[in-house]
Amino acid sequence: MRRETCQVLILGAGPGGYVCAIRAGQLGLDTVVVEAAAPGGTCLNVGCIPSKALIHAANEFQAARHLAGPNALGITGAAPTIELSRTMAWKDGIVARLTGGVAGLMRKAKVRMVAGQARILDGKSVEVATSDGPLHIQTEHLVIATGSRPQDLPVLPFGGDILSSTEALSLAAVPRRLAIVGGGYIGLEIGTAMAKLGAEVTVVEAAPRLLPQYDAELTRPVAARLKTLGVAVLTGARAQGFADGALVVATAEGDRRIPADKVLVTVGRAAATGGFGLELLQLDMAGPFIAVDDRCRTSMHRVHAIGDVTGDPMLAHRAMAQGNLVAEVIAGRNAVWDKRAMPAVCFTDPEIVTVGRLPGDAPEAAVTSFPFAGNGRALTLERDDGFVRVVHDRATGLVLGIQAVGAGVSELAGQFALALEMAATLTDIAATIHAHPTLGETVQEAALKGLGQALHM
Repeated sequence: MRRETCQVLILGAGPGGYVCAIRAGQLGLDTVVVEAAAPGGTCLNVGCIPSKALIHAANEFQAARHLAGPNALGITGAAPTIELSRTMAWKDGIVARLTGGVAGLMRKAKVRMVAGQARILDGKSVEVATSDGPLHIQTEHLVIATGSRPQDLPVLPFGGDILSSTEALSLAAVPRRLAIVGGGYIGLEIGTAMAKLGAEVTVVEAAPRLLPQYDAELTRPVAARLKTLGVAVLTGARAQGFADGALVVATAEGDRRIPADKVLVTVGRAAATGGFGLELLQLDMAGPFIAVDDRCRTSMHRVHAIGDVTGDPMLAHRAMAQGNLVAEVIAGRNAVWDKRAMPAVCFTDPEIVTVGRLPGDAPEAAVTSFPFAGNGRALTLERDDGFVRVVHDRATGLVLGIQAVGAGVSELAGQFALALEMAATLTDIAATIHAHPTLGETVQEAALKGLGQALHM
């Protein structure tokens, strides 16, 4: 059996794993990363990037359809058609470019990449099944960055016409009728895109309303847009199975049959903690996740865990930050997890951004908001739905959370996070000159309103 040694061994080359590998290499640590698939993990290959590519294509298609009919802009165009297989080929080209870029960055950092399936032998060694036979790797530090996988339902196991998000992002044709089980962000992102591409979409959600992790005020514009797009929504309903071209759903009024050519199941993701010998380490767990401290250390000496295997929020940027942290810790630097802000974006239509505390999380706080209906840039984009909202301390004005719902608000996430990370107050935001005309002016306007100095409402 071939043998190698290293200082840092990372299992998984997703956002957390590859960032950890690059930073460790930059810090002079002899680093090996093991990945069974392409670098970039779920996010780059079958998640964040492919879904945003599909969303962009769907938006372009819908815009062309809009311009083919009477419109306020006075533009006349022909009715568009779409060849989804070509769209997917374009999407695959973006993915290939990015995965190649990640591999190049790791090579630049002198990281050794091993393609294969790893199996943990103990806290300092793994065996990797590669195309050239088994490889034994001995390490000083082990980093578990194996990510997560789509969660199925016992009554709707993946396969055939039952899709996970992975298969939905690789369809060669737009399904005529698509049923989506799960009204969270993944289901609504893909479902909205498919509706814009011409599919008849029905969303089934067990909770009383869609996107239950957000408050009703934030989700109301999304629900209104879904209605405009012709998306049917069933809340308080549970899928019972799929047979004879129909999804059977239990509702308060009894069972319903929803005709569907494809069923997309998006009821969450599960940590990928099985199938590679993790149980041999007998690590402390936090439910289904690996328990870590503020340095992403597990209960075993020199074994770290980052990303989705450590629990919610399952976000690529959280995994990246953890990966960077772990590399610094292993290199002997005094680094700890001290982040105040963790932005989350839901790429629905309109988009939702949240950072920090929601009003329901801080009942003692004050809340101020400003609508996009009062923003010139939003009007010129023909999208005045939504608002920006700031949660702040009543006495000091310290910003505790910022949320927004609106077209294109994902690009405000960085500003929101920076405000919380730097402990900004309403005065700090209000006194900062914001460029005109931009969507970002709504943040300043909301702060001014909270100070009793509203100018444009």
